[in-house]
Amino acid sequence: MSRFLVVLSFVVFLLSGCGGRSVNENVVETATEPEDTPEPQIVMLPDTSYISAGAVKFVVDTMMPDEPGLLNDISDMYAGTAGAFTFRGGALRDACFGGSISGTPSEIAVDWTFVTDEDYTDTGYGRWGGGTGWTGQPLYVNWPDSCLRCFRDNGVVHEGFSGQEIIVGSLAGNVYFIDFDSGKASRRAIMAGNPVKGTVSLDPSLNGNLYVGQGVPARQPFGAAVIDVYHNEVSHFFGRDPNAWRGWGAYDSSPLRTGQFLIRPGENGTVYKYLVHPGGLVLHSTLRYRIENVSPGIESSVSVYRNYGYVADNHGNVICFNLNDLRPVWRYCLGDDVDATAVVTEENGVPYLYVGCEIDRRGTGDARFVKLNGLDGSRVWQSLIDGERADVDGKHFDGGYYATALPGSGDCSHLVFSNCVLNTKGRNGVFVAFDRDTGVIRYSLPLKYYSWSSPVGFLNERGELYVATADCAGNVYLIRGIDGHVVCSRRVGANFESSPVVTGNHMVIGSRGNSIYRLSIL
Repeated sequence: MSRFLVVLSFVVFLLSGCGGRSVNENVVETATEPEDTPEPQIVMLPDTSYISAGAVKFVVDTMMPDEPGLLNDISDMYAGTAGAFTFRGGALRDACFGGSISGTPSEIAVDWTFVTDEDYTDTGYGRWGGGTGWTGQPLYVNWPDSCLRCFRDNGVVHEGFSGQEIIVGSLAGNVYFIDFDSGKASRRAIMAGNPVKGTVSLDPSLNGNLYVGQGVPARQPFGAAVIDVYHNEVSHFFGRDPNAWRGWGAYDSSPLRTGQFLIRPGENGTVYKYLVHPGGLVLHSTLRYRIENVSPGIESSVSVYRNYGYVADNHGNVICFNLNDLRPVWRYCLGDDVDATAVVTEENGVPYLYVGCEIDRRGTGDARFVKLNGLDGSRVWQSLIDGERADVDGKHFDGGYYATALPGSGDCSHLVFSNCVLNTKGRNGVFVAFDRDTGVIRYSLPLKYYSWSSPVGFLNERGELYVATADCAGNVYLIRGIDGHVVCSRRVGANFESSPVVTGNHMVIGSRGNSIYRLSIL
């Protein structure tokens, strides 16, 4: 039997002064002969449009007519990377972080606390301080030796850096780099210019691009940036788009690399498709759309399955579009603001989406959580939970789903989990387990406070899933997934709007205020 072809997943830096902007992204090393059986081909999904897409009035503008828009690769570039490089880990946004524990856990321990700066500039939309907001997930990167040599040659990391790094955008307007082992700064912070609410995204090719979206205009310019992590500097900035159909120019969405392109949705009603090169981006094309004469903003992150992209917007639309030409494939209306990201799972060869909406524009009613067929947008099931929007001191706090769902695994493979804000008994919320096949709520666990944070999972050697989640009063919960039993809970931070990143039995999560925590499940 022939031996397996071994392909190294990291970039090989061949130039002196490695990490320069002429990095070859596609260089790999191979060993031995290829397998007898060829790898199965990943087939593009059809270039089609369903009747539901007729509600989407759109324009696709191409800025590079001589550059074909066809993806050169439709595999998940985040699969197999050494860490979590984007929101919820990869193209499917399924939080498959590989969290693992031994035996039956009983404790949540705080390993270290990293303190951010605080900025109380009046932005016209509040004073944001520091720490992290929604979605605010940190990234975890276990850098290969080739990258570490580049960092050290370029003098961008501190002495004694372990090679494992946490990268997180902050409401203080900075991007922080933290040594995963010690909790100390691994390099100097980079000024993003404005508060960062969303999750930054590291290019999985390791070309050095870190994609950062600004969330609140404390100062100008306001938009989205690329940071070159090999030189620790901003290498590209995209400001106000004069062609946008909506005026709000924030970028809470965590962008996604697919093939040779980066897909970045904006809150200005535009989906941007950039051609990627080390150190920056070139705008290839844009999708702008209206539905019922409204151009909605997109705060959710784009999910990708093969050549289909999925976004949800603040007018309740879930839209599938073909990444090759940005044309809509189908549209489903959830009826209210959708900030949660649609999670994709493949079941019996078919992609399905799980996503819920808020109770925002309606004021009262139900929070809707659905399972959709990712090929045609048809609804498999819908679950409704009563709730309402809370209006307090001139501010409103929406009910429903801010959290992005967690597909169950191990003994919970038949379940999908999320957090839902109720606002029916003060600022209350629940942790919910849905049956994947039917949408029946298997249990609903009241939390001490409502939660915007997305749950994460840890499997033990027996295949038992334990779910960790946090709420907006600083509580962290460890829940036995199969029945909702709270194994333990601990008050840690001030307000966990942010979602955690996981590696091994550890999770790193940021809090409003000024703190980033590494927690261990023991």
